[in-house]
Amino acid sequence: MHGFLLTFILILTGFAGGLLSSMAGMASLIVYPVLIALGVPPVSADVTNTAAMIFTGVGAGISSARELKSNRKLVYAVTGYAVVGGIVGAIILAVAPGRTFEKIVPFLIAIAGALMLWTARDKQPKNAVGHAVTGWKLFVRNALVFLVGLYIGYFGSAAGVVMLAILSLTLPVPFAVSNALKNFATFFTNVVSLIVYAFTTKVYWSMVLLLGVGMFVGGYIGPVLVRYIPQRALRIVIGIAAFGLAGYFFYTAYIA
Repeated sequence: MHGFLLTFILILTGFAGGLLSSMAGMASLIVYPVLIALGVPPVSADVTNTAAMIFTGVGAGISSARELKSNRKLVYAVTGYAVVGGIVGAIILAVAPGRTFEKIVPFLIAIAGALMLWTARDKQPKNAVGHAVTGWKLFVRNALVFLVGLYIGYFGSAAGVVMLAILSLTLPVPFAVSNALKNFATFFTNVVSLIVYAFTTKVYWSMVLLLGVGMFVGGYIGPVLVRYIPQRALRIVIGIAAFGLAGYFFYTAYIA
């Protein structure tokens, strides 16, 4: 493939992936299939996507500063548990790589889609109320965030939508805040996981840089759009799209 065409495809793919990721956590709907089509092996496609997602995290973090600053306790809590899980997942991948999660992913994403549709049933709060979850609900939320972090470190594809569904269901905050927390937590988890990947798995760094250009721009624009799109409509669209993504991964895991 001609170098200019490849560059254009990767930057455009990165933009679309960054936009989807920063709004819904679904970069894999675009990026993963494109990398596979370009001849990148599945495991390398996954970690290359993870590496490029760091640029999305930077762009989304800058444009989500308002939501993050007003919910610092939540930022530290969610990010901390996700990062610890990411370290564990990346270590597991380094020690015992395999296709385990590929068989689970379709069902995990389908559950996330169902949860997202469930959260669309109720009227969402207009203002963040801070770290209001306590007791066993706090324990369950932290445990689930840890498990999503582990999933990011081990496999990662479409982890953002799973994280977003969990945060939307367990936190009494607006969708824009849940989305900002998801972006921030997955960003740091991707960074930590990538450190492990760099020494254990082949990463296509030239593709990472080109994808990253588009992902930074898409990642910056996504959170801005989320502030103005009706929350209920966005949740419904994300929930339905999650079922489509689950169907794609089911096909690749069990049929293709």
